[in-house]
Amino acid sequence: MFIISLTYKVPIENVEQHIPEHNSFLQKYYNAGLFIASGRKEPRTGGVIICKASSKNKLEYIIKEDPFHIHQIADYDITEFIPTKYNENFKIFIED
Repeated sequence: MFIISLTYKVPIENVEQHIPEHNSFLQKYYNAGLFIASGRKEPRTGGVIICKASSKNKLEYIIKEDPFHIHQIADYDITEFIPTKYNENFKIFIED
Protein backbone atom coordinates (compact mmCIF):
# COMPACT_ATOMS: atom_id res chain seq x y z
CA MET A 1 0.00 0.00 0.00
CA PHE A 2 1.03 3.58 -0.49
CA ILE A 3 0.36 6.96 1.04
CA ILE A 4 0.60 9.75 -1.50
CA SER A 5 1.06 13.18 0.05
CA LEU A 6 0.40 16.08 -2.29
CA THR A 7 1.72 19.56 -1.53
CA TYR A 8 0.37 22.47 -3.55
CA LYS A 9 2.91 24.57 -5.46
CA VAL A 10 0.47 27.27 -6.56
CA PRO A 11 -2.10 29.55 -4.88
CA ILE A 12 -5.36 27.86 -3.86
CA GLU A 13 -7.25 29.76 -6.58
CA ASN A 14 -5.20 27.90 -9.20
CA VAL A 15 -5.80 24.60 -7.40
CA GLU A 16 -9.57 25.10 -7.41
CA GLN A 17 -9.63 25.57 -11.19
CA HIS A 18 -8.44 21.97 -11.60
CA ILE A 19 -10.47 20.25 -8.87
CA PRO A 20 -13.24 18.90 -11.20
CA GLU A 21 -10.62 17.23 -13.43
CA HIS A 22 -8.72 15.96 -10.38
CA ASN A 23 -11.93 14.49 -8.94
CA SER A 24 -12.55 12.63 -12.22
CA PHE A 25 -9.02 11.25 -12.04
CA LEU A 26 -9.63 10.10 -8.45
CA GLN A 27 -12.94 8.47 -9.37
CA LYS A 28 -11.31 6.50 -12.18
CA TYR A 29 -8.99 4.82 -9.71
CA TYR A 30 -11.66 4.40 -7.02
CA ASN A 31 -13.68 2.55 -9.66
CA ALA A 32 -10.61 0.43 -10.48
CA GLY A 33 -10.29 -0.49 -6.78
CA LEU A 34 -6.86 1.11 -6.37
CA PHE A 35 -7.69 4.24 -4.37
CA ILE A 36 -9.01 3.59 -0.88
CA ALA A 37 -9.33 7.08 0.62
CA SER A 38 -8.41 10.64 -0.26
CA GLY A 39 -8.92 14.14 1.04
CA ARG A 40 -7.56 17.58 1.79
CA LYS A 41 -4.88 18.35 4.33
CA GLU A 42 -5.78 20.77 7.08
CA PRO A 43 -4.62 23.46 6.76
CA ARG A 44 -5.33 23.30 3.03
CA THR A 45 -1.78 22.90 1.75
CA GLY A 46 -2.39 19.76 -0.29
CA GLY A 47 -4.01 16.38 0.00
CA VAL A 48 -3.52 12.70 0.78
CA ILE A 49 -4.42 9.58 -1.19
CA ILE A 50 -4.24 6.04 0.18
CA CYS A 51 -3.65 3.61 -2.65
CA LYS A 52 -3.29 -0.11 -3.19
CA ALA A 53 -1.12 -0.39 -6.28
CA SER A 54 0.94 -3.40 -7.32
CA SER A 55 4.19 -1.40 -7.32
CA LYS A 56 5.64 2.06 -6.86
CA ASN A 57 6.38 2.15 -10.60
CA LYS A 58 2.70 1.50 -11.37
CA LEU A 59 1.69 4.25 -8.94
CA GLU A 60 4.13 6.72 -10.49
CA TYR A 61 2.58 5.94 -13.89
CA ILE A 62 -0.93 6.57 -12.48
CA ILE A 63 0.12 9.90 -10.93
CA LYS A 64 1.21 11.16 -14.34
CA GLU A 65 -2.50 11.14 -15.31
CA ASP A 66 -3.50 13.45 -12.46
CA PRO A 67 -4.36 16.95 -13.72
CA PHE A 68 -2.55 18.30 -10.63
CA HIS A 69 0.60 16.65 -11.99
CA ILE A 70 -0.03 17.58 -15.62
CA HIS A 71 -0.56 21.27 -14.76
CA GLN A 72 2.22 21.31 -12.13
CA ILE A 73 -0.22 22.12 -9.32
CA ALA A 74 1.32 19.81 -6.71
CA ASP A 75 4.41 17.89 -5.68
CA TYR A 76 3.96 14.23 -4.74
CA ASP A 77 5.65 12.34 -1.93
CA ILE A 78 5.07 8.57 -2.02
CA THR A 79 5.49 6.38 1.05
CA GLU A 80 5.12 2.63 0.74
CA PHE A 81 3.96 0.73 3.80
CA ILE A 82 2.96 -2.80 4.68
CA PRO A 83 -0.01 -2.92 7.06
CA THR A 84 0.67 -5.35 9.89
CA LYS A 85 -2.07 -4.26 12.28
CA TYR A 86 -5.46 -2.99 11.18
CA ASN A 87 -9.17 -2.97 11.95
CA GLU A 88 -10.92 -6.07 10.59
CA ASN A 89 -13.19 -3.81 8.48
CA PHE A 90 -10.06 -2.69 6.63
CA LYS A 91 -9.03 -6.28 5.79
CA ILE A 92 -10.70 -6.28 2.37
CA PHE A 93 -8.21 -3.62 1.25
CA ILE A 94 -5.20 -5.56 2.50
CA GLU A 95 -5.87 -8.92 0.89
CA ASP A 96 -5.38 -9.50 -2.82
